[in-house]
Amino acid sequence: MNIITETDRYLFGNGLHYEIYEKMGAHVMEIDGVKGTYFAVWAPNAKAVSVVGDFNDWNGYENIMHPLATSGIWEAFVPGADVGEIYKYAITGRDGQTHYKADPYGNGSEFRPGNASKITDIQGFKWSDKAWLEKQTEEVKDIVDRPISIYEVHLGSWKKDYSYSSDGFRNYREIAKDLAEYVKDMGYTHVELMGISEHPLDESWGYQVTGYYCPTSRYGDAKDFMYFIDYMHKNGIGVILDWVPAHFPKDEHGLAMFDGTPLYEYADPRKGEQKDWGTKIFDYGKSEVVNFLVANALFWVEKFHVDALRVDAVASMLYLDYGRKAGEWVPNKYGGNGNLEAMEFFRHVNSILHKRAPRAYLIAEESTSWPNITKSPEEGGLGFKFKWNMGWMHDFLDYMQLDPYFRRDNHNKMTFNMTYAFSENFILVLSHDEVVHLKKSLFYKMPGTIEEKAENLKSAYAFMIGQPGKKLLFMGQDFGQREEWSEERGLDWYLLDEPVHAGIQKYFKKLLHLYKENPVMYAYESKEYDCFRWINPNDRDKSVFSFIRKAPGTYNDSLVFICNFTPVEREEYVLGAPVPGKYKRVLSSVDIDGVENVSYTAEPADPQCDYFDYCMKVRLRPFETIILATPKTIRKPVRGKRSVSKRHAKTKK
Repeated sequence: MNIITETDRYLFGNGLHYEIYEKMGAHVMEIDGVKGTYFAVWAPNAKAVSVVGDFNDWNGYENIMHPLATSGIWEAFVPGADVGEIYKYAITGRDGQTHYKADPYGNGSEFRPGNASKITDIQGFKWSDKAWLEKQTEEVKDIVDRPISIYEVHLGSWKKDYSYSSDGFRNYREIAKDLAEYVKDMGYTHVELMGISEHPLDESWGYQVTGYYCPTSRYGDAKDFMYFIDYMHKNGIGVILDWVPAHFPKDEHGLAMFDGTPLYEYADPRKGEQKDWGTKIFDYGKSEVVNFLVANALFWVEKFHVDALRVDAVASMLYLDYGRKAGEWVPNKYGGNGNLEAMEFFRHVNSILHKRAPRAYLIAEESTSWPNITKSPEEGGLGFKFKWNMGWMHDFLDYMQLDPYFRRDNHNKMTFNMTYAFSENFILVLSHDEVVHLKKSLFYKMPGTIEEKAENLKSAYAFMIGQPGKKLLFMGQDFGQREEWSEERGLDWYLLDEPVHAGIQKYFKKLLHLYKENPVMYAYESKEYDCFRWINPNDRDKSVFSFIRKAPGTYNDSLVFICNFTPVEREEYVLGAPVPGKYKRVLSSVDIDGVENVSYTAEPADPQCDYFDYCMKVRLRPFETIILATPKTIRKPVRGKRSVSKRHAKTKK
């Protein structure tokens, strides 16, 4: 047949065939005037392989596959096999046992609990997002200084519709319209989708993947998903997919022991099993496995126009001793605990993605202090564009869950982030992992009465928006979802009928638009610390934090954040100011409508106030955050001298 050529086999064997998905899997075509489907699968240690399905009544003796030289690839052409028919590979190992496997490169799947692959044609979709792709190619060059606010979504539980299906699942096309409208109205720039690659178990949320080249059939087929992404792009919304190259499940039809041997996974269980999760770990030392994964990243970007991939569980890939006790792991050749092969894999995939599709990028969910995650491979880094800031998230939530009385003793949890905020390109995240498994929703993490919880949450969001770094919030938290999230039910949208929750949503919407509309909130983060300055990070007795978001070398068009995390009203809270004049209130977490024409005047201070030459007094209501705009006309920026004001002299001794 000569579909998979000698060149294809050479490139695949060396991990360099970046369009291998065009050859492997199931492809409808015509050969010698006969229409059918060409199948190809990698199973180098198999004794025999056949393709079985609807087209041959699952008869393993009818369509026997043939090996291609020494490549380990088996192929067969099945006349008459057509789009929509389901199939598997019957793989007989050297032990004589036959196992029925789904297609690793398949583009379609049965609706669960069925797990056979489905012949699918992904060609011919008419994209209309050319302008978006060109715009992203240009903007990615300085993306660190672009506004990014991400709405993390689980499509199956965002909004259920039981008139559509017994599970409440809606089609990708239907979801696209409602979700785009919501995201645009709120002011998010991106959606991040959980669990799109095919997976057998709803409860895994899509993090135990069996179909890496297949959008889950829960919400439609491949072209339905293409429509979803195209629709998002037409509405100016970026699409990020969660991607799981760290591990895969042991399901019989999946990748585990694929040809009767540890093929996709490390053979040594000290490297090949993630016992805490009951999964197998990819063997990053095998060229064909690396090719499978690298090509998969390119597949989502090039064939589905995805804008970014958020790589799940990066730490579990980088550390050989991740989740293991002494004696349960194998050191690398230098005696260390770093997985050298996984490091090289990351450099490989990030480098080739930058070369072939520079508009797209990878984001690392990495929970440790591993250095240089977002540095380029040329700089000794791994090449990710962004990294989730898990340290900030845990410190922030630890603080916000405290009764206000105890916050004064944990003040540093809110300021520590600024000691490392620019060591990587960070995304500040409040993700799905923080609102499940008895951790409570963000709303119920907050202390106090229902009203106090709401005010705490609004001030928490204001603090988050004001800090350097991109932003991510899990669905439902922007209106104060009360119950923990579950994949089994939809969000509690009825809560928006209650003023408390409608107020949270209205305020968060204002924060998102404030973020996008003010360049000082995002445009200078590559300049590092010159985009941010504390006014007073040390007022632990009052649990008040004040800081400035600014442009380098000036206080023009800056925004001042003052956050009160106690139920105590401060009638005349004194703080330093960078320049004299009237500071207009832009937004208050208590009075979200901003109907009052409120401003505060900064006047000369003697001695200095918070190291600034000017000082002002503001009113802070209980749990209130206010955001002020600096005076419009500033002749010359004023830099504070490093002296200690009388007000803080006692604290600083």
